[in-house]
Amino acid sequence: MRMYTVSDIRRFFIDELKDEAFTIDKTGMKTIELIGASFLADEPSIFGTPNQDYIDDEIAWYYSQSTNINDIYQLPNHPKDKAPPEAWQYTANKHGEINSNYGLLIFGHKYFQQYELALDELLTNPDSRRATMIYTRPSIWSEYNENDKNDFICTNSVTYYIRDNLLHAVVQMRSNDVVFGYKNDYAWQDHIVNKLVDDFNGCRDLHDREEISAGSITWQVQNLHVYERHFHLVN
Repeated sequence: MRMYTVSDIRRFFIDELKDEAFTIDKTGMKTIELIGASFLADEPSIFGTPNQDYIDDEIAWYYSQSTNINDIYQLPNHPKDKAPPEAWQYTANKHGEINSNYGLLIFGHKYFQQYELALDELLTNPDSRRATMIYTRPSIWSEYNENDKNDFICTNSVTYYIRDNLLHAVVQMRSNDVVFGYKNDYAWQDHIVNKLVDDFNGCRDLHDREEISAGSITWQVQNLHVYERHFHLVN
């Protein structure tokens, strides 16, 4: 079976825009959406160019495990009054609190240190199908809008597989914005794949395992979409 690639996804949105195949969201904005998308994440961007400076800041913030978006820009060279990105402001409550610090969700004690559990699973059983990190949770139904938040975690889970000494990831998402969301989420998932490879190889002698390398990332999204404000990038 042929696996779709980023190029195929890009072509889909270009054609849908040309055909004016829009849905209208709750704000009245035109949106192009692909329901049930599954493709090989073989490029770091679908439309637009990744902002590596911001990606580095966001990853550092994830590692801090802070759930306040005002902590995103913490490096000394940042202006002290620099505002967090608008997308984060939209999800946060008036104090800047959100749910979706991905570092907290996979590294934090509160959520069972899933990264360590998945790494141990891969070291113990490289053929495993349960090396999964679960990002969302049933309680998100009551937590996504508490204190006026609007943050229903977008990533559902990520599962890792070692096959032929390659570490592959399957990312499963509830919702993903093609322009900003995919670029930043891809950067995080690519970072975690490479971290797992490094940590696995650092421990492999203790488990008598062969060295592994980074493999593919398969991107599965229940709703992949482009907002009207980004149609110019599709053009």
